[in-house]
Amino acid sequence: MRRNIFTATEELSEKLFALIDLPLYEQSTRLKTSDVACSMSLEHWSASINLLEDELLPSAVTVHRAQFEALLRSIWVLYAASDSQIGKLSSELTLETEQAANKLPMVADMMSAVERHAPPQAHDALKRFKDNSWKALNSYAHAGIHPLRRYAVGYPVQLIEGIAKNSNGLAILAAMQAAVLSGLQPLQREILDLASHYPECMPPPLC
Repeated sequence: MRRNIFTATEELSEKLFALIDLPLYEQSTRLKTSDVACSMSLEHWSASINLLEDELLPSAVTVHRAQFEALLRSIWVLYAASDSQIGKLSSELTLETEQAANKLPMVADMMSAVERHAPPQAHDALKRFKDNSWKALNSYAHAGIHPLRRYAVGYPVQLIEGIAKNSNGLAILAAMQAAVLSGLQPLQREILDLASHYPECMPPPLC
């Protein structure tokens, strides 16, 4: 079953990246910054899946958490960030700009802003993931009870499969964000249709 999940994920990945290999619909700083964060989320997806396949679960989950945060950042930048906040993220990296960027909203504040300004579907999908996974993801990121106990007693196959499916689900959301950034919102339907052909490696809401 595990091999099926990772084989299906590899095939899904190839088709998904082919679908979203598109230019941005405009070259504004807002879109380019959102696109970088979206691309970073997809990169974290690939890394998380590779780590899971190697049974390096604590590292995989830590990257999976970063996958979610990068996607949230991308959506927040596109819909909710002020021009000043985008300027802080897109400035040349110096000690001063690093300190300024440290004052940008973190997860809870970005979620609130996305709820107010982004399409409801985007917020609802992010919230559903966060409500179901955030405590465990934080535990893994900070060497809490989840990774310490799992490391001691071993990782159930079902846990590895579940995290892989959740990572794939976030990748579908990131691909839909990429479609928005390309200006081809109808492409989102094709992305969902593609996901529907891989139920063995997708979380239930996206099957």
